[in-house]
Amino acid sequence: MARPKPATFDKQKTVAENRRARFDYHIEDKFEAGLALQGTEVKALRAGEASIAESYAEVRDGQVWLINANIPEFSHGNRFNHEPRRPRKLLLHGREIERLFGAVERKGMTLVPLSVYFNATGRAKVELALAKGKQAHDKRQTIKERDWKRDKARLLRENR
Repeated sequence: MARPKPATFDKQKTVAENRRARFDYHIEDKFEAGLALQGTEVKALRAGEASIAESYAEVRDGQVWLINANIPEFSHGNRFNHEPRRPRKLLLHGREIERLFGAVERKGMTLVPLSVYFNATGRAKVELALAKGKQAHDKRQTIKERDWKRDKARLLRENR
């Protein structure tokens, strides 16, 4: 019998976060995926250098790839240093890949990385979201809600 997955992911050290993704997309489902990395990429991530702001994931040939994620070259790397924007393979179970592929193909959804982090065992992981793009009026509504929450907190703080 398979072990049940935890409701939230065990994030020990967050390296990069895509804060814009929650504004631009309706997040439907989240997945934790491993990253297939080279040695200098891991060292650069441990130093806290990475950017996933413009990145996305796609299913190609039965595998999931992280495209356009920037992990800069390691400062003490030599001729074996990695290419900063190369496509990186995401490690998921076959059933999860099939589910993602079906949602992307049939429902027109997008795979968006939300964060890159190290878990408790020291493995680099990506929090991957299955998301649907927001339209302009949805974004305006999000801004209104965020402003109202900020004003409400300010009013409650002043009335104490």
